[in-house]
Amino acid sequence: MGVVDRAALTRTVEGLWDDAVLPSLSELVAVPAVSPGFDPQWRENGQLDAAVDLMRRWIASRGLPGATLEVIQLADRSPLLMVDIPGTDGADAGTVLLYGHLDKQPPMDGWDEGLGPWTPVIRDDRLYGRGSVDDGYAGFAAVAALEALRVNGGAYSRCVLLLETGEESGSPDLPAYLELLSERLGRVSLVVCLDSGAGDYERMWLTTSLRGLVQIQVTARVLDVGQHSGSASGVVPSSFRVLRILLDRIEDAATGEITLPELAVEVPADRMAEIEATVEVMRGTLDAAFPMTDGVRMVSDDELELTLNRTWRATLSVTGAEGLPAPADAGNVLRPSTGLCLSFRLPPTADSQKALAAIERTLTSDAPYNARIELSRREAANGWNAPTLAPWLRDALDAASEDVFGEPWRTLGEGGSIPFMGLLSEAYPDAQFVVTGALGPGSNAHVPNESLHLDYVKKVTAGVALILDAHSRS
Repeated sequence: MGVVDRAALTRTVEGLWDDAVLPSLSELVAVPAVSPGFDPQWRENGQLDAAVDLMRRWIASRGLPGATLEVIQLADRSPLLMVDIPGTDGADAGTVLLYGHLDKQPPMDGWDEGLGPWTPVIRDDRLYGRGSVDDGYAGFAAVAALEALRVNGGAYSRCVLLLETGEESGSPDLPAYLELLSERLGRVSLVVCLDSGAGDYERMWLTTSLRGLVQIQVTARVLDVGQHSGSASGVVPSSFRVLRILLDRIEDAATGEITLPELAVEVPADRMAEIEATVEVMRGTLDAAFPMTDGVRMVSDDELELTLNRTWRATLSVTGAEGLPAPADAGNVLRPSTGLCLSFRLPPTADSQKALAAIERTLTSDAPYNARIELSRREAANGWNAPTLAPWLRDALDAASEDVFGEPWRTLGEGGSIPFMGLLSEAYPDAQFVVTGALGPGSNAHVPNESLHLDYVKKVTAGVALILDAHSRS
């Protein structure tokens, strides 16, 4: 194995993106491949199949030596594209598993003039359209990284690219596919996920933790039929007030702190050091990260506290309600019931099942006024905390940051979840993880005006290539 020419590799990546990737990625944006959870007729519509076929044909056209492509689809499950690429001569450091997804969030209204979910538009060095940054670019970037290594004297061990089509629906089919493919994947020593965020566009970012999740609907019922509030109020307890009392058992309304011990963990020392370093390079960025109403203050003025809140502390969001009419339709009625959808984000190392049990117990024990409390729509998912970086990977990140970005790499904890990470950590406890991506400021994933920062994604591609080269020599 020779020594990779890093400057030439970066130029090759830029050329591949301009000439080969961008036209086909634009075609992929135009495919309305809405995730199965948002499209009950996804089989009949065939758009997931169209996205998979477009990606399969593009990869096949790149001529990676020895690569095999296979579309796998178990009964009643969304399709998966598997690309198996043999390593370069002499490279045998175990299998690299590269991950992305081809399904998309729903289109949504509210796109700026000239933009649309299925209309690829390049403007100000960004590619706009649904799936551009979440996560259509991943497969293209992975293949471009491998191509650039081959052209510039680099190396890579066997790589397996998995592109699923159910991630935006919570990856319900992925465990079955991982079980099916476990023997074929072999000894996975490195996982590269290209579906994560970036704190800015100045450096390479590594996601080292993901919060877990508990969702549950709680309904308080006090009447069989609604009653005139002039007659019943003060006699019959308000179902809304019953829920207020119950939520006060879980959350300090003044601070937002979750008070159940099952939902709290101690932040590991290495993660705390990473968070402090990240806050130093990102000071002031949270102010512009969210479109807050004029005059509204954030939960805290301390950016370290805010960062801990969104990465390693439990939070509660009420995401839906039932039994509450629109104000224009509301009469003087004491309503029979109120239902709330509660969404808890959990610290990465919290046990989601224990957290769910604690929440259920707290909501149903000793109900105020003996109101009937009903629980439904339960969901629980663990978070993820990355393993300690191996020396070779830390050195590779340092080199990629210096040669490609010119700034030191930093880490992020994400408030959202990537189910794939937890599944792979359990299946391959000795593997190293590189969870990175181009979801930086202004990317607008899941909302109107989604876009991919083109200059940055080229750098991410080159950075991943250098990590693959270092892995092959580890």
